Amino acid sequence: MQTRDEIFATLRDAMVELFELDAERVTLTANLYQDLEIDSIDAVDLIDHIKRQTGKKIAAEEFKSVRSVGDVVEAVHRLVNPDN
Repeated sequence: MQTRDEIFATLRDAMVELFELDAERVTLTANLYQDLEIDSIDAVDLIDHIKRQTGKKIAAEEFKSVRSVGDVVEAVHRLVNPDN
């Protein structure tokens, strides 16, 4: 079971590695598309990375509704903790 803080730390590290972002830019309130300049192809890479880390695939429909890093953390938290 992963906490939101652990998910955020893992996600931040992944975004720094995958998209060459400064860690300081990756905050819970950062908008993926406007603040971090992540495009649709980057989003697919991020979904794939989440799948490799969790062993579970996040639904593309669910990912369409995310706008901020915090939204991604919540989506992953629901994925890895389905009973919460």
